[in-house]
Amino acid sequence: MTLEIDDQTLKAIHAHGEEAYPEEGAGFLLGKSDPGRRRVVSILGLTNAREDAARHNRYLLTAADYLKGELEADRQGLELLGIFHSHPDHPNRPSEFDREWAMPWFSYIITSVHHGQAVESLSWRLSDDRAAFVEEIIQVISHQ
Repeated sequence: MTLEIDDQTLKAIHAHGEEAYPEEGAGFLLGKSDPGRRRVVSILGLTNAREDAARHNRYLLTAADYLKGELEADRQGLELLGIFHSHPDHPNRPSEFDREWAMPWFSYIITSVHHGQAVESLSWRLSDDRAAFVEEIIQVISHQ
């Protein structure tokens, strides 16, 4: 599976992670899905609802956030494709905590933010048996 995203949307994801630093930032990926490919068209950045002491290495999106994401996707004629979040001063690999809370049908873009600067983003999909994440290829499309 390939996840297509334009460079401006990826920059917005990076900016969200940098703004949230030193805490994790998070939000929804909105777009279109076809067999074998997904295309992120926009994002919905949200406030990390996790308690203060845990925001540096955990994020929480509430039921109200999910409703907001679904309504915004519907308003734009898009689908809720997944979640993006940042890992402050940590690699952009999913944690065990990420795996426990992930859904197999979502894409998960994780951006590593070091010393307040976004470094790199990778996308992941949880296997149907929920045993492990598999890296999803990100194809960045230049927005001209």
